[in-house]
Amino acid sequence: MSSDEKQVAPRSLAEALRAKDDGSLAALLRARPDLITPVPTDLTQLATRAGTRASVVRALERLDRFTLQTAEALAVAPEPADRETLLALLAGDENDPAVVGAFPHALAALREQALVWGPDDRLRLVRTARELLAPSPQHPSPTGLGPTVAEATSGMSPGRIQEILTAAGLPTTHDAVSAVASLTGLFTDRARMAELLAAAPPDSLDVLSRLVWGPPYGQVTADPASRLRWLLDRGLLLPTAPGTVVLPREVALHLRAGRAHRDTQPLPPAVEPAATHRPQVVDTTAAGQAYTSLATIEELLKDWDEGGPTVLRAGGLSVRDLKRTAVALDVPEPVAAFWVELAYAAGLLASDGEADERYAATPAYDEWLELPAAERWTRLATAWLSATRTAGVIGGRDTKERTLAALGPGLDRSAAPEVRHRVLTLLAALPEGASASPDSLVARLHWERALRGAASSDDLRARLARWTLSEAESLGITGRGALSAHGRALIGAQPSAAATETGTASGPGDKLPVHHHRHHPAPPPQPRSAAELASAAARAGKLLAPLLPEPLDHVLLQADLTAVAPGPLQRPLADTLDVLADVESKGGATVYRFTPGSVRRALDAGRSASDLHAFLSEHSRTPVPQPLTYLIDDVARRHGHLRIGSASAYVRCDDDALLNEIIADKRSQGLRLRRLAPTVLAAQADPATLLEGLRSMGFAPAAESAEGDVLITRAHAHRTPPRTAPEPVPDGPPSPDTTLLGAAIRAIRAGDLASTTPHKPTAAAPGRNGTLPRTTSAETLATMQAAVLTGDTLWIGYVNAEGSASQRVIAPIKVEGGFVTAYDHTADEVRTYPLHRVTGVAELADEQA
Repeated sequence: MSSDEKQVAPRSLAEALRAKDDGSLAALLRARPDLITPVPTDLTQLATRAGTRASVVRALERLDRFTLQTAEALAVAPEPADRETLLALLAGDENDPAVVGAFPHALAALREQALVWGPDDRLRLVRTARELLAPSPQHPSPTGLGPTVAEATSGMSPGRIQEILTAAGLPTTHDAVSAVASLTGLFTDRARMAELLAAAPPDSLDVLSRLVWGPPYGQVTADPASRLRWLLDRGLLLPTAPGTVVLPREVALHLRAGRAHRDTQPLPPAVEPAATHRPQVVDTTAAGQAYTSLATIEELLKDWDEGGPTVLRAGGLSVRDLKRTAVALDVPEPVAAFWVELAYAAGLLASDGEADERYAATPAYDEWLELPAAERWTRLATAWLSATRTAGVIGGRDTKERTLAALGPGLDRSAAPEVRHRVLTLLAALPEGASASPDSLVARLHWERALRGAASSDDLRARLARWTLSEAESLGITGRGALSAHGRALIGAQPSAAATETGTASGPGDKLPVHHHRHHPAPPPQPRSAAELASAAARAGKLLAPLLPEPLDHVLLQADLTAVAPGPLQRPLADTLDVLADVESKGGATVYRFTPGSVRRALDAGRSASDLHAFLSEHSRTPVPQPLTYLIDDVARRHGHLRIGSASAYVRCDDDALLNEIIADKRSQGLRLRRLAPTVLAAQADPATLLEGLRSMGFAPAAESAEGDVLITRAHAHRTPPRTAPEPVPDGPPSPDTTLLGAAIRAIRAGDLASTTPHKPTAAAPGRNGTLPRTTSAETLATMQAAVLTGDTLWIGYVNAEGSASQRVIAPIKVEGGFVTAYDHTADEVRTYPLHRVTGVAELADEQA
């Protein structure tokens, strides 16, 4: 690089940002959206914000493993480092071709995110990032390297350093600085180091081999053994504290063949296919699960139709209520928690907000029921994709050691949507019909976000990935572990390239060829707009709809008082059958059983015996069995024969013999009945207790009103007031759209122009950057009027109505009535300012040729 080029090299991150074009600034703000909240006033403020600890940590957490390793290598390189030195730390002496191929992308990614700045011969890591990644005794580096020779000998006496030089075969020097430089030169010279180590005792080399990959610190006694003494005498181990020695960085790098990391990972690990199935099998399996998910949500909210469990004082469901829900749905408790949370995330379930607060369906649930099955499914699937509430953590503990309850607080995990989308995207990259090995999927996620998870499988991202695989299967997005066609459409993925290249295997046990990856991962997907999400959901619904079973309008009645529904039933038929019979078993076909109690339930709901006979005849593909006809007629004949009203309560019946039978029954003693008339019994129990008591004795009484009419009892659906679905908790600021980016960059550029442009020095405005100009009102007015005539651009100080001061660059257009109308370069628009709020004005210096 020429001397002229070196003179224009940036001296700070702010200068480096100033040299970027608008496209590069937009890429920076898109990759690190926290930098734009709020919009910085100029590039200096942007650089300051980009160097804060919180922002740097957030940026490092979003780096893939190799890009992070590149930053870690730069943190242990001399500052500033050149490109070749940095590459050597990653590729080693063998010049790994995979590392060489991936290096340009990793360095470009660090530059794009303003973590690295400077030309190729003077690369610098942002100071905060260097502090986080550079090795220190308190915070060891992931590289396992220790301090440099200069750092390790900073407190050593000059005489001791000269002794080390002599033992290492180097000439002594006149000062400690040159001595350290001489020792460093020896340790970084491969040929001379090889000669020095060739003379080392084998035991001494064994000590170095134990320290070379870290941790670089070791313990020694006051009288070290001979193998340690040989290393200490020659500076191959240096004391850092009493009883502690360290392997200098230069020595470790020589022993490592120049590599900063033991395991450099330039390529993302492949997602290994576990098995493959025919795409048609995957789609039909997923469609079956999708329909089951709809039935499960309906069954859940039907169970809570008259008002669900009460809300705990701290919020959420009690453990007992979750167990009851799991029994009602016939699923394990964690699965029941998932369905409850999904209904809540979709806005179908909420608390009613009453004094005795309970969970119940929302009005949106009734609207949801009227939608076609495919649209109902897309509502659930899109809610799951974007929800941050995570059912998998239910039953765990929060930071205050409180148990996390279903529907309770503390379940939001902001990384969940990103992990779900990424897992499905990785499945979409496999050949169609292929399922993924969970371990390889987790390993890939670890590589893509190296700081977000530990190497163990218990970190949050790993658990989120495994929960995603399970939940996507339950929801019908995947079938047999493979992404379905409608699941692919839901995330906006195209048919996989691997499937196009290799075709699909024909058997479930076939293994798929593993295709290696690019030298760098695909960039993270940009957030989709609401219109794009709706379009993707509509496409998924269209693909799913033909695969869903058509609801049936008939059942098969059998002589054992059961009815078999060979598939899903139309809603009016299913609702009536739920009242008339009890569900005995579920599966591919649902079995209903008719009992005296279920028939009485239908009669209590206002149906007559003739209505029930007509209903069964109309909807049965088989003749109505005689035992079922007899059952309905027998229950109907006795239904309402006894009448119960409020006296406290009474029983009346035209058949006094039946009343005698009731009084004689020992089971009626708890009701404390007594005869008031030949056809009337009085009870001290309330009507509801009396009604239930007589039913438990095998009678079929009916309740009556004060006028003597039979009361028809129907289940009344309980609904909450209108509720909105819970808002996801964002994982940091949202990514800015193109419009916001353009406006922000214009504002930053204009503010930077105002703060950095040289101003003509005057007595009132000395031209110091960052200070507002100060001029009298007369001077301000005169300068403004002159600028209107000459078309000059001015630098002004301005105080708004809230008292906030700012500096602006304006081109005055008109001055009248105490106002100046000007083109404001800071805001990139024409504005009008009251002159009394202008603190002062200064002319901009002429631009240098």
